[in-house]
Amino acid sequence: MRIKILDSLLADQIAAGEVIERPSSVVKELLENSIDAGATQIDIEIKNGGAQLIRIRDNGCGIHRDDLGLALVRHATSKISSLDDLSNIDTLGFRGEALASISSVSRLNIASKIFEDNSGWQLNSEGVNGQIKLKPAAHSAGTTIEVRDLFFNTPARRKFLRTEQTEFNHIEEMVRRIALSNFGVAINLKHNDKVVFSLLSSESLEQQNQRIAKICGKEFIENSIYIDTNNSGLHLRGWVGLPTFSRSQADMQYFYVNNRMIRDKSLNHAVRRAYRDVIFADRQPILVLYLSLDPSTLDVNVHPTKSEVRFSDGRLVHDFVFGSIYQALAGVKSEKQVTIPTPFSDNLIAAEVSNPILMPYGSNNKVKPTLSIIRNQMMVNQKMHDVVDQVVSDLSINDVNIDVLKKNEVGIKEEEQPYKIPNLIQQSIVVDETVLGEALAQLHGTYILAQNKHGLVLVDIHAAHERIIYERLKTAYAKEGIKIQRLLLPLTINLNVKEIRIIEEYSDLWQSLGLEIAVIGPDTVVVRGIPSLLQEINIEQLVKDILSDLIENSSSDQVNDRVNGILTSMACYGSVRANQQLTVPVMNALLRDIETTERSGQCGHGRPTWVQISVGELEKMFLRGK
Repeated sequence: MRIKILDSLLADQIAAGEVIERPSSVVKELLENSIDAGATQIDIEIKNGGAQLIRIRDNGCGIHRDDLGLALVRHATSKISSLDDLSNIDTLGFRGEALASISSVSRLNIASKIFEDNSGWQLNSEGVNGQIKLKPAAHSAGTTIEVRDLFFNTPARRKFLRTEQTEFNHIEEMVRRIALSNFGVAINLKHNDKVVFSLLSSESLEQQNQRIAKICGKEFIENSIYIDTNNSGLHLRGWVGLPTFSRSQADMQYFYVNNRMIRDKSLNHAVRRAYRDVIFADRQPILVLYLSLDPSTLDVNVHPTKSEVRFSDGRLVHDFVFGSIYQALAGVKSEKQVTIPTPFSDNLIAAEVSNPILMPYGSNNKVKPTLSIIRNQMMVNQKMHDVVDQVVSDLSINDVNIDVLKKNEVGIKEEEQPYKIPNLIQQSIVVDETVLGEALAQLHGTYILAQNKHGLVLVDIHAAHERIIYERLKTAYAKEGIKIQRLLLPLTINLNVKEIRIIEEYSDLWQSLGLEIAVIGPDTVVVRGIPSLLQEINIEQLVKDILSDLIENSSSDQVNDRVNGILTSMACYGSVRANQQLTVPVMNALLRDIETTERSGQCGHGRPTWVQISVGELEKMFLRGK
């Protein structure tokens, strides 16, 4: 076969396939054009899932009469003019491909008017070879674009469209995503002449909360933390869901970089790390996050649909996003935040949230490490065992240690216990000054019943104490560092050329992870030492998992994840067990420790540790006021 130049019709239809995947792709491109035009009101009308009609009208700056024809020419744009502009893009569109691609696979009508003109102008086009007709039209300032019979001239593409409802679901999700990143734009959406939703312009934080509630659900706003942080030229704001408010899929994670909706593996990884030990492994958090940074440090021209970006310093962005979310979930609070939050919020709900609510439990899955596994893990390293024993023996609930709690279990009288309850605990606790209030009783040997100024509090004793011990074990282990246990028989592992290069490139990292590893051949490495706490592991699999992380993310948390898993099991084994009878002072001491422990809303397995039942909820139960 000889090389030949494709005819313009086929070339444009192939190019259109890169941008226009389905009707929702058309909606995305047209909405972004309207936003770039400065529109504050956008009306969207869809028929037959977008296959029959997509009409989008805005009140933006409009298109000049002389530019209407150019708008359909590929790579014709008003948004960039030089290479320097390409490195500093602050608009959603910039390639000049959208209208050209859409016009090549549909019957297109554009009506527009600029503010200075007395009348508008209209342009009609049918496919690539269709004649462009320009004529006057009655139109207010702004632009209306009608896309009819999508893929009418490319039946091979049209047959891959799904059902009308499926295609409209994609359109609706696209509109929702764009509405989340453009609070200053009022958006109306209709399908088959039926109003789907109408969103008003949202300038204030309260109005933004209302828009978020309409799009993501009222429960999300009630069960989320608002964050707003700056560092190193990066600004992150938005809403992150509480660990107990999660989903089985990551379908409600919305990321925006400079108001551009994106998908980014590095940011997804940062989120997973931040939620690592406060959420079930098979659950996904809900979040809406906006990252702002200097456009010159961002490359948006790496994907045909502009859904992916590249950061000049990806590691800095990753660590900033991870740290911001991690600190929020840890319970960092400021003077502007309330002292009594809704359940599981770790003192992070903003002050305008005044009425605590009963929180959902999330997943019902339970992780129960067996006693034999825990004992084996502790026996493989006597030195670490000794450290843990020392730490656990020092773990106090306001000077009440685990041994005392165990003695309570076998019935030693309070006056015979070998410790003194601090005066602070003996004093009457002021309910209004504490988050969890004052202990009233122990229920079924498993829960603490307490009261605060908002109502009743139920605390899972084992789960709460497990989190306290886990955080202190992590602190102790961090101080000790990752110790290396040398292997009696070094292990050789065969790797490919790329993996060997990564081994050499990150030589310092391996030592910090507690792995003594060296290259001994073009495709072979030898492991002479491993983390002392991870002796009962598949060493080869661990090394390959870390290599996979380094190739994908330039970092790895495999060792820390596994160490934290073991510490979680140790904390589970060392915490107060069910049916251990606790005195009221001990229960109050436990409540105070919960209030001062990071991430105390969940145990190490992601289960909730306490719930709040408001006075209002109690009154509803007993029909008071009716």
